[in-house]
Amino acid sequence: MTRLRLVFAGTPAVAVPALDAIAASGHELVAVVTRPDAPAGRGRRLVRSPVGAWADERGIEVLTPARPREPEFLDRLRELAPDVVPVVAYGALVPQVALDIPAQGWINLHFSLLPAWRGAAPVQHAVLHGDELTGASVFQLEAGLDTGPVFGTLTDEIRPADTSGDLLERLAVSGAGLLVAVLDAIASGAARAEPQPADGVSLAPKLTAEDAEVRWTDPAFAVDRRVRACTPAPGAWTTFRSDRVKLGPVRPVANGPDLKPGELLVERGQVLAGTATTPVALGEVRAAGKKAMPATDWARGVRVEAGERFA
Repeated sequence: MTRLRLVFAGTPAVAVPALDAIAASGHELVAVVTRPDAPAGRGRRLVRSPVGAWADERGIEVLTPARPREPEFLDRLRELAPDVVPVVAYGALVPQVALDIPAQGWINLHFSLLPAWRGAAPVQHAVLHGDELTGASVFQLEAGLDTGPVFGTLTDEIRPADTSGDLLERLAVSGAGLLVAVLDAIASGAARAEPQPADGVSLAPKLTAEDAEVRWTDPAFAVDRRVRACTPAPGAWTTFRSDRVKLGPVRPVANGPDLKPGELLVERGQVLAGTATTPVALGEVRAAGKKAMPATDWARGVRVEAGERFA
């Protein structure tokens, strides 16, 4: 098998399993491209992305263009002369001038079964909309939004209690294997990319803080999905006594007491909140400036009164 010369593009921790898999493969990783260092923490000091930190530890060159159309970046990419640029959650649109540089282009590991859930938050939208099956796709990156032909896919069942974080963690590992398998196929000349079907297209824009607000007038199953979809980010939230509180995953309760939407009831070692249908049992609650705690501890601390409710 021909050994490919690679430059990897990615930013968050979810891209690191793919880097580990590439490092263990027979291909040559000559550099990584990642988003610029960003301020983080209370001191707002600049912090390297997880992909950049991974490369620093191994003495691999790190490129951090503010935009991947910058002439200096394009010149350096040409000098590196990669055969392929594998991409996992890079976080910036790649212009055609950059896509044209590698001999075999850029190939993207995307965490959905394309053409479903094109966009920045495919896993979150799959959970939010109650999909039972999802997966990952490796496709040829082109100027359109996740529209390129697909080299290969894998599937994964969405479990009833899966959060977006749980599902993304699994797909990052299994998808890393898929990405390397596609790279191997490209190296051997066996890779074939099939155009995406015209039917079944759906979009998955980034979930905002507004999307993460719990809607207690929704049925219990929808409340459950929204909280799991927004865990860990952007974090599901609601308001109590005019203050915002964040919520961890909840559990729908069949045959529970009749509560109004958002109404709270502390009983038998659990805290229930009403929805449009049956209640949900709260998991963890995190008040502003506090650590997350079990809902029963939170309710004891704030002394929830009869009839109080989330807004």
